[in-house]
Amino acid sequence: MSTERTVADPESDPTATWALDPGRVRGLTSRAVVGDDAAHVTTVTPLSGAPLAALPQSTPRDVTRAVAQARAAQPGWAARTPRHRAAVLLRLHDLLLDRQSEILDIVQLETGKTRLSAYEEVADIALNCRWLARRGPKILSDRTYRGIVPVLTQVTQVQHPKGVVGVIAPWNFPLVLSLGDIMPALLAGNAVVVKPDNQTALTMLWAADLLATAGLPDGVLQVVLGDGPGVGGAVVDAVDHICFTGSTPTGRVVGRQAGERLISASLELGGKNGAYVADDADLDRAAEALVRDCFNNTGQQCIGIERLVLHEAVAEAFLDRFVDRVRRLRLSAALDFSGDIGALTSAAQLAKITAHVENAVEHGAVVLAGGRPRPDIGPWFFEPTVLDRVSPEATCYAGETFGPVVSVYRVSSDAEALALVNEGEMGLNGAVWTSNLHRGRRLARQVVAGTVSVNEAYLTTWGSSAAPMGGRRASGVGRRHGREGILRFTESQSVAVQRVMGMGVLYGQGPERFAKTFTLLLKAARATRFPWP
Repeated sequence: MSTERTVADPESDPTATWALDPGRVRGLTSRAVVGDDAAHVTTVTPLSGAPLAALPQSTPRDVTRAVAQARAAQPGWAARTPRHRAAVLLRLHDLLLDRQSEILDIVQLETGKTRLSAYEEVADIALNCRWLARRGPKILSDRTYRGIVPVLTQVTQVQHPKGVVGVIAPWNFPLVLSLGDIMPALLAGNAVVVKPDNQTALTMLWAADLLATAGLPDGVLQVVLGDGPGVGGAVVDAVDHICFTGSTPTGRVVGRQAGERLISASLELGGKNGAYVADDADLDRAAEALVRDCFNNTGQQCIGIERLVLHEAVAEAFLDRFVDRVRRLRLSAALDFSGDIGALTSAAQLAKITAHVENAVEHGAVVLAGGRPRPDIGPWFFEPTVLDRVSPEATCYAGETFGPVVSVYRVSSDAEALALVNEGEMGLNGAVWTSNLHRGRRLARQVVAGTVSVNEAYLTTWGSSAAPMGGRRASGVGRRHGREGILRFTESQSVAVQRVMGMGVLYGQGPERFAKTFTLLLKAARATRFPWP
Protein backbone atom coordinates (compact mmCIF):
# COMPACT_ATOMS: atom_id res chain seq x y z
CA MET A 1 0.00 0.00 0.00
CA SER A 2 1.60 3.25 -1.13
CA THR A 3 1.93 6.13 1.32
CA GLU A 4 2.25 9.83 0.53
CA ARG A 5 4.05 12.21 2.87
CA THR A 6 2.54 12.48 6.32
CA VAL A 7 1.77 15.93 7.71
CA ALA A 8 2.32 16.08 11.46
CA ASP A 9 2.16 19.79 12.32
CA PRO A 10 2.49 23.26 10.70
CA GLU A 11 6.16 23.56 11.57
CA SER A 12 7.10 20.42 9.63
CA ASP A 13 4.98 21.40 6.64
CA PRO A 14 3.76 24.97 6.07
CA THR A 15 0.94 23.78 3.76
CA ALA A 16 -0.83 22.16 6.73
CA THR A 17 -3.07 24.77 8.37
CA TRP A 18 -4.33 22.58 11.18
CA ALA A 19 -5.89 25.51 13.01
CA LEU A 20 -7.80 27.85 10.71
CA ASP A 21 -7.29 31.55 11.34
CA PRO A 22 -9.09 32.22 14.67
CA GLY A 23 -10.57 35.48 13.43
CA ARG A 24 -11.94 33.77 10.33
CA VAL A 25 -13.44 30.98 12.43
CA ARG A 26 -15.13 33.51 14.74
CA GLY A 27 -16.51 35.31 11.70
CA LEU A 28 -18.01 32.12 10.35
CA THR A 29 -19.44 30.89 13.65
CA SER A 30 -21.12 34.29 14.16
CA ARG A 31 -23.53 33.23 11.42
CA ALA A 32 -24.98 30.49 13.62
CA VAL A 33 -28.12 31.17 15.63
CA VAL A 34 -26.93 30.63 19.22
CA GLY A 35 -27.45 32.22 22.61
CA ASP A 36 -25.00 34.57 24.31
CA ASP A 37 -24.09 31.91 26.86
CA ALA A 38 -23.85 29.04 24.36
CA ALA A 39 -21.84 25.98 25.24
CA HIS A 40 -18.98 25.16 22.87
CA VAL A 41 -17.78 21.94 21.24
CA THR A 42 -14.22 21.67 19.89
CA THR A 43 -13.77 19.72 16.67
CA VAL A 44 -10.53 18.10 15.53
CA THR A 45 -9.18 17.38 12.08
CA PRO A 46 -9.16 13.69 11.11
CA LEU A 47 -5.89 14.27 9.30
CA SER A 48 -3.91 14.64 12.51
CA GLY A 49 -6.29 14.70 15.48
CA ALA A 50 -5.33 18.32 16.23
CA PRO A 51 -7.98 20.83 17.42
CA LEU A 52 -9.76 22.58 14.57
CA ALA A 53 -12.55 24.89 15.78
CA ALA A 54 -14.59 25.75 18.87
CA LEU A 55 -18.23 25.73 17.80
CA PRO A 56 -21.03 27.44 19.78
CA GLN A 57 -24.02 25.15 20.24
CA SER A 58 -27.64 26.06 19.60
CA THR A 59 -30.51 24.97 21.83
CA PRO A 60 -34.11 24.06 20.91
CA ARG A 61 -35.03 27.62 21.92
CA ASP A 62 -32.49 28.93 19.39
CA VAL A 63 -34.12 26.72 16.74
CA THR A 64 -37.49 28.33 17.51
CA ARG A 65 -35.89 31.75 17.07
CA ALA A 66 -34.20 30.73 13.82
CA VAL A 67 -37.44 29.39 12.34
CA ALA A 68 -39.28 32.58 13.35
CA GLN A 69 -36.65 34.71 11.63
CA ALA A 70 -36.85 32.52 8.54
CA ARG A 71 -40.66 32.82 8.46
CA ALA A 72 -40.40 36.60 8.67
CA ALA A 73 -37.98 36.74 5.74
CA GLN A 74 -39.65 34.12 3.52
CA PRO A 75 -42.58 36.14 2.06
CA GLY A 76 -40.26 38.82 0.69
CA TRP A 77 -38.00 36.18 -0.87
CA ALA A 78 -41.00 34.32 -2.36
CA ALA A 79 -42.30 37.59 -3.84
CA ARG A 80 -39.26 37.72 -6.13
CA THR A 81 -39.62 35.97 -9.46
CA PRO A 82 -37.92 32.60 -9.94
CA ARG A 83 -35.51 34.27 -12.37
CA HIS A 84 -34.45 36.79 -9.73
CA ARG A 85 -33.90 33.95 -7.26
CA ALA A 86 -31.99 32.00 -9.93
CA ALA A 87 -29.63 34.96 -10.38
CA VAL A 88 -28.42 34.43 -6.80
CA LEU A 89 -27.57 30.82 -7.63
CA LEU A 90 -25.61 31.86 -10.71
CA ARG A 91 -23.58 34.31 -8.61
CA LEU A 92 -23.04 31.52 -6.08
CA HIS A 93 -21.74 29.33 -8.94
CA ASP A 94 -19.15 31.94 -9.93
CA LEU A 95 -18.05 32.74 -6.38
CA LEU A 96 -17.67 29.05 -5.53
CA LEU A 97 -15.39 28.38 -8.49
CA ASP A 98 -13.35 31.53 -7.88
CA ARG A 99 -12.86 30.81 -4.16
CA GLN A 100 -12.66 27.02 -4.31
CA SER A 101 -9.23 26.82 -2.68
CA GLU A 102 -10.76 28.11 0.58
CA ILE A 103 -13.48 25.49 0.76
CA LEU A 104 -11.21 22.69 -0.43
CA ASP A 105 -8.98 23.32 2.60
CA ILE A 106 -11.94 23.48 4.99
CA VAL A 107 -13.58 20.32 3.63
CA GLN A 108 -10.32 18.39 3.79
CA LEU A 109 -9.56 19.57 7.32
CA GLU A 110 -13.05 18.76 8.59
CA THR A 111 -13.60 15.40 6.85
CA GLY A 112 -10.11 14.05 6.20
CA LYS A 113 -11.02 13.27 2.58
CA THR A 114 -8.65 13.69 -0.35
CA ARG A 115 -8.54 16.95 -2.25
CA LEU A 116 -9.97 15.28 -5.36
CA SER A 117 -12.98 14.08 -3.38
CA ALA A 118 -13.36 17.58 -1.94
CA TYR A 119 -13.19 19.02 -5.46
CA GLU A 120 -15.98 16.67 -6.57
CA GLU A 121 -18.19 18.48 -4.06
CA VAL A 122 -17.32 21.85 -5.59
CA ALA A 123 -17.93 20.55 -9.12
CA ASP A 124 -21.25 18.96 -8.13
CA ILE A 125 -22.60 22.16 -6.58
CA ALA A 126 -21.47 24.19 -9.60
CA LEU A 127 -23.23 21.76 -11.97
CA ASN A 128 -26.44 21.92 -9.95
CA CYS A 129 -26.29 25.70 -9.51
CA ARG A 130 -26.18 26.17 -13.26
CA TRP A 131 -28.89 23.59 -14.02
CA LEU A 132 -31.25 24.90 -11.35
CA ALA A 133 -30.76 28.51 -12.40
CA ARG A 134 -31.33 27.83 -16.07
CA ARG A 135 -34.06 25.18 -15.93
CA GLY A 136 -35.71 25.81 -12.58
CA PRO A 137 -37.76 28.92 -13.45
CA LYS A 138 -39.56 27.08 -16.25
CA ILE A 139 -40.24 24.08 -13.99
CA LEU A 140 -41.76 26.45 -11.41
CA SER A 141 -43.86 28.36 -13.96
CA ASP A 142 -47.64 27.95 -14.17
CA ARG A 143 -48.98 25.08 -16.28
CA THR A 144 -52.39 25.00 -17.97
CA TYR A 145 -54.64 22.01 -18.61
CA ARG A 146 -57.91 21.26 -20.36
CA GLY A 147 -60.81 21.43 -17.96
CA ILE A 148 -63.99 19.42 -17.61
CA VAL A 149 -65.82 21.44 -20.29
CA PRO A 150 -63.70 21.74 -23.46
CA VAL A 151 -62.72 25.32 -24.34
CA LEU A 152 -64.90 26.77 -21.58
CA THR A 153 -62.96 25.43 -18.58
CA GLN A 154 -59.30 26.31 -18.11
CA VAL A 155 -57.25 24.91 -15.23
CA THR A 156 -53.93 26.41 -14.12
CA GLN A 157 -51.47 24.60 -11.85
CA VAL A 158 -49.57 26.97 -9.56
CA GLN A 159 -46.54 25.99 -7.46
CA HIS A 160 -46.34 27.65 -4.04
CA PRO A 161 -43.32 27.35 -1.74
CA LYS A 162 -43.72 25.16 1.33
CA GLY A 163 -42.63 28.00 3.61
CA VAL A 164 -39.67 27.10 5.82
CA VAL A 165 -37.64 24.04 4.84
CA GLY A 166 -35.45 22.24 7.36
CA VAL A 167 -32.23 20.57 6.20
CA ILE A 168 -30.35 18.14 8.45
CA ALA A 169 -27.05 17.47 6.71
CA PRO A 170 -24.43 14.75 7.36
CA TRP A 171 -20.65 14.95 7.66
CA ASN A 172 -19.51 12.81 4.74
CA PHE A 173 -20.29 15.29 1.92
CA PRO A 174 -20.79 18.53 3.86
CA LEU A 175 -21.07 20.84 0.86
CA VAL A 176 -23.05 18.63 -1.54
CA LEU A 177 -25.52 17.25 1.00
CA SER A 178 -26.30 20.67 2.46
CA LEU A 179 -26.28 23.08 -0.49
CA GLY A 180 -27.67 20.31 -2.71
CA ASP A 181 -30.95 20.58 -0.77
CA ILE A 182 -30.74 24.26 0.13
CA MET A 183 -30.39 25.54 -3.46
CA PRO A 184 -33.60 24.06 -4.93
CA ALA A 185 -35.50 24.97 -1.76
CA LEU A 186 -34.39 28.59 -2.11
CA LEU A 187 -35.13 28.62 -5.83
CA ALA A 188 -38.69 27.49 -5.08
CA GLY A 189 -39.17 30.51 -2.80
CA ASN A 190 -38.65 28.92 0.60
CA ALA A 191 -36.59 30.05 3.55
CA VAL A 192 -34.27 27.39 5.01
CA VAL A 193 -33.08 26.38 8.46
CA VAL A 194 -30.09 24.05 8.21
CA LYS A 195 -28.41 21.95 10.90
CA PRO A 196 -25.06 20.57 9.74
CA ASP A 197 -23.15 17.92 11.63
CA ASN A 198 -20.84 19.56 14.18
CA GLN A 199 -17.82 17.90 12.61
CA THR A 200 -18.39 19.74 9.32
CA ALA A 201 -20.15 22.89 10.52
CA LEU A 202 -17.45 25.24 9.18
CA THR A 203 -18.18 24.05 5.64
CA MET A 204 -21.85 24.99 5.99
CA LEU A 205 -21.08 28.32 7.67
CA TRP A 206 -18.65 29.16 4.85
CA ALA A 207 -21.36 28.28 2.30
CA ALA A 208 -23.88 30.49 4.14
CA ASP A 209 -21.40 33.35 4.01
CA LEU A 210 -20.92 32.77 0.27
CA LEU A 211 -24.69 32.82 -0.33
CA ALA A 212 -24.91 36.15 1.49
CA THR A 213 -22.15 37.52 -0.75
CA ALA A 214 -24.09 36.21 -3.76
CA GLY A 215 -27.08 38.33 -2.74
CA LEU A 216 -29.29 36.10 -0.61
CA PRO A 217 -31.31 38.44 1.66
CA ASP A 218 -30.76 38.43 5.40
CA GLY A 219 -32.84 35.90 7.32
CA VAL A 220 -33.71 33.61 4.41
CA LEU A 221 -31.03 31.08 5.44
CA GLN A 222 -30.55 30.27 9.11
CA VAL A 223 -27.83 27.95 10.50
CA VAL A 224 -28.21 26.15 13.82
CA LEU A 225 -25.53 23.95 15.39
CA GLY A 226 -25.93 21.08 17.79
CA ASP A 227 -26.77 17.45 18.35
CA GLY A 228 -29.19 15.39 16.29
CA PRO A 229 -31.83 14.34 18.84
CA GLY A 230 -32.14 17.73 20.56
CA VAL A 231 -31.44 20.41 17.96
CA GLY A 232 -32.24 18.27 14.91
CA GLY A 233 -35.47 17.09 16.51
CA ALA A 234 -36.44 20.71 17.23
CA VAL A 235 -35.92 21.56 13.55
CA VAL A 236 -38.28 18.74 12.47
CA ASP A 237 -40.85 20.00 14.99
CA ALA A 238 -40.89 23.54 13.60
CA VAL A 239 -40.51 23.50 9.79
CA ASP A 240 -42.90 22.82 6.89
CA HIS A 241 -40.76 20.25 5.05
CA ILE A 242 -37.73 18.32 6.25
CA CYS A 243 -34.73 17.07 4.26
CA PHE A 244 -32.64 14.49 6.06
CA THR A 245 -29.58 12.61 4.83
CA GLY A 246 -28.13 9.94 7.08
CA SER A 247 -28.58 6.43 8.37
CA THR A 248 -31.70 4.35 7.87
CA PRO A 249 -32.42 3.96 11.63
CA THR A 250 -32.29 7.72 12.18
CA GLY A 251 -34.29 8.28 8.99
CA ARG A 252 -37.08 6.15 10.41
CA VAL A 253 -37.17 8.39 13.49
CA VAL A 254 -37.27 11.56 11.37
CA GLY A 255 -39.97 10.05 9.14
CA ARG A 256 -42.16 9.16 12.12
CA GLN A 257 -41.70 12.62 13.61
CA ALA A 258 -42.62 14.29 10.30
CA GLY A 259 -45.60 11.96 9.91
CA GLU A 260 -46.96 12.94 13.32
CA ARG A 261 -46.95 16.57 12.18
CA LEU A 262 -48.28 15.69 8.70
CA ILE A 263 -45.42 17.50 6.97
CA SER A 264 -43.62 16.15 3.92
CA ALA A 265 -40.12 14.73 4.12
CA SER A 266 -37.21 13.90 1.80
CA LEU A 267 -35.04 11.14 3.23
CA GLU A 268 -31.86 9.84 1.64
CA LEU A 269 -30.67 6.95 3.78
CA GLY A 270 -28.23 4.05 3.78
CA GLY A 271 -27.14 1.74 1.00
CA LYS A 272 -25.60 -1.70 0.60
CA ASN A 273 -24.92 -1.22 -3.08
CA GLY A 274 -23.83 -3.94 -5.46
CA ALA A 275 -22.02 -3.91 -8.81
CA TYR A 276 -22.30 -6.82 -11.23
CA VAL A 277 -19.42 -7.57 -13.59
CA ALA A 278 -20.83 -9.80 -16.32
CA ASP A 279 -18.90 -12.38 -18.32
CA ASP A 280 -18.53 -10.06 -21.34
CA ALA A 281 -17.40 -6.93 -19.43
CA ASP A 282 -14.35 -4.85 -20.34
CA LEU A 283 -12.36 -5.88 -17.28
CA ASP A 284 -9.73 -3.14 -17.38
CA ARG A 285 -12.35 -0.43 -17.67
CA ALA A 286 -14.48 -2.05 -14.98
CA ALA A 287 -11.59 -2.43 -12.54
CA GLU A 288 -10.49 1.18 -12.98
CA ALA A 289 -13.97 2.64 -12.40
CA LEU A 290 -14.95 0.28 -9.60
CA VAL A 291 -11.92 1.34 -7.56
CA ARG A 292 -13.45 4.83 -7.63
CA ASP A 293 -16.92 3.44 -6.94
CA CYS A 294 -15.75 1.49 -3.89
CA PHE A 295 -13.17 3.79 -2.33
CA ASN A 296 -14.07 7.37 -3.19
CA ASN A 297 -14.33 9.48 -0.02
CA THR A 298 -12.59 6.62 1.84
CA GLY A 299 -15.72 4.54 1.27
CA GLN A 300 -17.82 6.93 3.37
CA GLN A 301 -20.33 7.37 0.57
CA CYS A 302 -23.92 6.18 0.68
CA ILE A 303 -23.97 5.52 -3.06
CA GLY A 304 -20.60 3.74 -3.04
CA ILE A 305 -20.27 0.06 -3.95
CA GLU A 306 -19.84 -2.35 -1.02
CA ARG A 307 -20.54 -5.63 -2.89
CA LEU A 308 -18.74 -6.81 -6.03
CA VAL A 309 -20.76 -9.53 -7.76
CA LEU A 310 -18.54 -11.22 -10.34
CA HIS A 311 -19.48 -13.74 -13.01
CA GLU A 312 -17.36 -16.79 -12.30
CA ALA A 313 -16.08 -16.86 -15.89
CA VAL A 314 -14.19 -13.57 -15.34
CA ALA A 315 -13.89 -13.38 -11.55
CA GLU A 316 -10.20 -14.22 -11.24
CA ALA A 317 -9.15 -12.12 -14.22
CA PHE A 318 -11.10 -9.17 -12.88
CA LEU A 319 -9.71 -9.55 -9.35
CA ASP A 320 -6.15 -9.59 -10.68
CA ARG A 321 -6.76 -6.18 -12.20
CA PHE A 322 -8.87 -4.77 -9.37
CA VAL A 323 -6.73 -5.87 -6.42
CA ASP A 324 -3.56 -4.65 -8.11
CA ARG A 325 -5.08 -1.19 -8.49
CA VAL A 326 -6.31 -1.18 -4.88
CA ARG A 327 -2.86 -2.05 -3.56
CA ARG A 328 -1.37 0.88 -5.48
CA LEU A 329 -3.73 3.47 -3.97
CA ARG A 330 -1.88 6.19 -2.05
CA LEU A 331 -2.97 7.08 1.48
CA SER A 332 -2.27 10.71 2.25
CA ALA A 333 -2.89 13.42 4.83
CA ALA A 334 -1.70 16.21 2.53
CA LEU A 335 -3.72 19.29 1.57
CA ASP A 336 -3.05 18.75 -2.13
CA PHE A 337 -3.99 16.41 -4.97
CA SER A 338 -1.29 13.83 -4.24
CA GLY A 339 -3.42 11.26 -2.38
CA ASP A 340 -5.99 8.67 -3.48
CA ILE A 341 -7.35 7.70 -0.06
CA GLY A 342 -7.91 10.05 2.86
CA ALA A 343 -8.77 9.54 6.50
CA LEU A 344 -11.93 8.25 8.05
CA THR A 345 -13.78 11.16 9.63
CA SER A 346 -13.96 9.97 13.24
CA ALA A 347 -12.67 7.50 15.78
CA ALA A 348 -16.11 5.89 15.74
CA GLN A 349 -15.77 5.25 12.01
CA LEU A 350 -12.36 3.67 12.48
CA ALA A 351 -13.70 1.41 15.25
CA LYS A 352 -16.65 0.32 13.13
CA ILE A 353 -14.58 -0.47 10.02
CA THR A 354 -11.99 -2.35 12.06
CA ALA A 355 -14.73 -4.39 13.77
CA HIS A 356 -16.40 -5.24 10.43
CA VAL A 357 -13.15 -6.51 8.93
CA GLU A 358 -12.16 -8.50 12.01
CA ASN A 359 -15.62 -10.03 12.24
CA ALA A 360 -15.56 -11.04 8.57
CA VAL A 361 -12.16 -12.71 8.99
CA GLU A 362 -13.41 -14.53 12.10
CA HIS A 363 -16.20 -15.94 9.94
CA GLY A 364 -13.79 -17.17 7.25
CA ALA A 365 -13.29 -14.19 4.93
CA VAL A 366 -9.98 -13.85 3.08
CA VAL A 367 -8.29 -10.43 2.90
CA LEU A 368 -7.10 -9.82 -0.67
CA ALA A 369 -5.86 -6.29 0.01
CA GLY A 370 -5.62 -3.91 2.95
CA GLY A 371 -7.31 -4.93 6.15
CA ARG A 372 -5.56 -2.80 8.78
CA PRO A 373 -5.47 0.69 10.30
CA ARG A 374 -2.57 3.01 9.44
CA PRO A 375 -1.79 5.15 12.51
CA ASP A 376 1.61 5.93 10.98
CA ILE A 377 -0.19 8.27 8.56
CA GLY A 378 -2.84 9.70 10.87
CA PRO A 379 -5.09 8.66 13.74
CA TRP A 380 -8.04 7.46 11.66
CA PHE A 381 -6.56 6.04 8.47
CA PHE A 382 -7.53 2.55 7.29
CA GLU A 383 -6.23 0.76 4.21
CA PRO A 384 -8.64 0.18 1.31
CA THR A 385 -9.73 -3.40 1.85
CA VAL A 386 -11.00 -6.20 -0.41
CA LEU A 387 -12.62 -9.21 1.29
CA ASP A 388 -13.29 -12.52 -0.44
CA ARG A 389 -15.59 -15.35 0.69
CA VAL A 390 -17.56 -13.27 3.17
CA SER A 391 -19.99 -15.45 5.11
CA PRO A 392 -23.68 -14.47 5.43
CA GLU A 393 -23.06 -14.58 9.19
CA ALA A 394 -20.51 -11.75 8.96
CA THR A 395 -21.68 -8.29 10.02
CA CYS A 396 -20.57 -6.70 6.76
CA TYR A 397 -22.52 -9.18 4.62
CA ALA A 398 -25.81 -7.31 5.00
CA GLY A 399 -24.93 -4.35 7.22
CA GLU A 400 -23.70 -1.09 5.73
CA THR A 401 -19.99 -0.69 6.50
CA PHE A 402 -19.63 2.88 5.21
CA GLY A 403 -15.89 2.66 4.89
CA PRO A 404 -13.10 1.51 2.54
CA VAL A 405 -14.22 -2.13 2.52
CA VAL A 406 -15.70 -4.11 -0.38
CA SER A 407 -16.78 -7.77 -0.40
CA VAL A 408 -16.45 -10.11 -3.39
CA TYR A 409 -19.04 -12.71 -4.48
CA ARG A 410 -19.08 -15.10 -7.45
CA VAL A 411 -22.16 -16.08 -9.46
CA SER A 412 -22.83 -18.29 -12.48
CA SER A 413 -25.69 -16.38 -14.17
CA ASP A 414 -27.39 -13.02 -14.54
CA ALA A 415 -30.34 -14.26 -12.51
CA GLU A 416 -28.09 -15.26 -9.62
CA ALA A 417 -26.32 -11.90 -9.82
CA LEU A 418 -29.59 -9.95 -9.65
CA ALA A 419 -30.77 -11.98 -6.69
CA LEU A 420 -27.58 -11.12 -4.79
CA VAL A 421 -27.49 -7.44 -5.81
CA ASN A 422 -31.14 -7.04 -4.75
CA GLU A 423 -30.74 -8.94 -1.48
CA GLY A 424 -31.55 -7.03 1.69
CA GLU A 425 -33.82 -4.13 2.56
CA MET A 426 -31.91 -1.29 0.90
CA GLY A 427 -32.02 0.03 -2.65
CA LEU A 428 -30.00 3.18 -3.24
CA ASN A 429 -27.51 2.62 -6.07
CA GLY A 430 -26.04 -0.09 -8.27
CA ALA A 431 -23.91 -0.76 -11.34
CA VAL A 432 -23.76 -3.25 -14.22
CA TRP A 433 -20.74 -3.95 -16.41
CA THR A 434 -21.23 -5.59 -19.80
CA SER A 435 -20.15 -5.04 -23.41
CA ASN A 436 -23.74 -5.61 -24.56
CA LEU A 437 -25.59 -2.35 -23.93
CA HIS A 438 -28.99 -3.98 -24.52
CA ARG A 439 -28.13 -6.51 -21.84
CA GLY A 440 -26.90 -3.73 -19.58
CA ARG A 441 -30.13 -1.73 -19.88
CA ARG A 442 -32.22 -4.85 -19.31
CA LEU A 443 -30.30 -5.84 -16.19
CA ALA A 444 -30.23 -2.27 -14.85
CA ARG A 445 -34.04 -2.10 -14.95
CA GLN A 446 -34.16 -5.18 -12.73
CA VAL A 447 -31.87 -3.77 -10.05
CA VAL A 448 -33.97 -2.51 -7.13
CA ALA A 449 -32.27 0.84 -6.70
CA GLY A 450 -33.02 4.50 -7.33
CA THR A 451 -30.00 4.87 -9.62
CA VAL A 452 -28.04 2.35 -11.68
CA SER A 453 -24.97 3.01 -13.84
CA VAL A 454 -24.06 0.84 -16.83
CA ASN A 455 -20.32 0.68 -17.57
CA GLU A 456 -19.40 3.57 -15.28
CA ALA A 457 -19.15 4.56 -11.66
CA TYR A 458 -21.56 6.69 -9.62
CA LEU A 459 -20.62 9.95 -11.38
CA THR A 460 -22.81 9.28 -14.41
CA THR A 461 -25.99 9.08 -12.35
CA TRP A 462 -25.17 11.52 -9.55
CA GLY A 463 -23.63 14.07 -11.91
CA SER A 464 -26.60 14.11 -14.33
CA SER A 465 -28.39 17.06 -12.74
CA ALA A 466 -31.57 16.76 -14.80
CA ALA A 467 -32.22 13.17 -13.70
CA PRO A 468 -33.75 12.38 -10.29
CA MET A 469 -31.69 10.53 -7.69
CA GLY A 470 -32.85 8.82 -4.50
CA GLY A 471 -33.45 5.55 -2.72
CA ARG A 472 -35.98 2.75 -2.84
CA ARG A 473 -37.12 0.52 0.01
CA ALA A 474 -35.20 1.34 3.21
CA SER A 475 -32.78 3.63 1.36
CA GLY A 476 -35.08 6.60 1.40
CA VAL A 477 -38.13 8.56 0.29
CA GLY A 478 -38.19 11.32 -2.31
CA ARG A 479 -35.75 12.43 -4.98
CA ARG A 480 -32.90 14.89 -5.38
CA HIS A 481 -32.04 16.55 -8.69
CA GLY A 482 -34.20 17.13 -11.73
CA ARG A 483 -37.78 18.33 -11.81
CA GLU A 484 -38.74 16.18 -8.83
CA GLY A 485 -35.89 17.64 -6.80
CA ILE A 486 -37.37 21.14 -7.17
CA LEU A 487 -41.09 20.39 -6.91
CA ARG A 488 -40.69 18.52 -3.61
CA PHE A 489 -40.27 21.98 -2.05
CA THR A 490 -43.59 23.25 -3.40
CA GLU A 491 -47.32 22.76 -2.91
CA SER A 492 -49.41 22.44 -6.06
CA GLN A 493 -52.59 24.46 -6.38
CA SER A 494 -55.13 24.03 -9.18
CA VAL A 495 -57.16 27.10 -10.19
CA ALA A 496 -60.13 26.40 -12.52
CA VAL A 497 -61.70 29.28 -14.43
CA GLN A 498 -65.07 28.79 -16.16
CA ARG A 499 -65.88 31.02 -19.10
CA VAL A 500 -69.19 31.98 -20.80
CA MET A 501 -71.44 29.48 -19.05
CA GLY A 502 -71.24 27.36 -15.92
CA MET A 503 -71.97 23.75 -15.11
CA GLY A 504 -75.49 24.82 -14.16
CA VAL A 505 -76.48 24.36 -17.83
CA LEU A 506 -76.10 20.60 -17.37
CA TYR A 507 -77.28 20.38 -13.78
CA GLY A 508 -80.33 22.50 -14.58
CA GLN A 509 -81.86 19.59 -16.53
CA GLY A 510 -82.53 17.74 -13.31
CA PRO A 511 -80.54 14.89 -11.74
CA GLU A 512 -81.76 12.04 -13.94
CA ARG A 513 -81.45 13.97 -17.21
CA PHE A 514 -78.01 15.21 -16.19
CA ALA A 515 -76.79 11.66 -15.56
CA LYS A 516 -78.05 10.45 -18.95
CA THR A 517 -76.60 13.42 -20.84
CA PHE A 518 -73.24 13.15 -19.13
CA THR A 519 -73.09 9.41 -19.79
CA LEU A 520 -73.63 10.06 -23.51
CA LEU A 521 -70.80 12.62 -23.47
CA LEU A 522 -68.45 10.15 -21.75
CA LYS A 523 -69.22 7.44 -24.31
CA ALA A 524 -68.80 9.84 -27.22
CA ALA A 525 -65.43 11.00 -25.92
CA ARG A 526 -64.29 7.40 -25.54
CA ALA A 527 -65.45 6.45 -29.05
CA THR A 528 -63.88 9.43 -30.79
CA ARG A 529 -60.67 9.65 -28.68
CA PHE A 530 -61.53 13.32 -28.10
CA PRO A 531 -59.04 14.77 -25.59
CA TRP A 532 -61.57 15.46 -22.84
CA PRO A 533 -61.07 16.52 -20.23
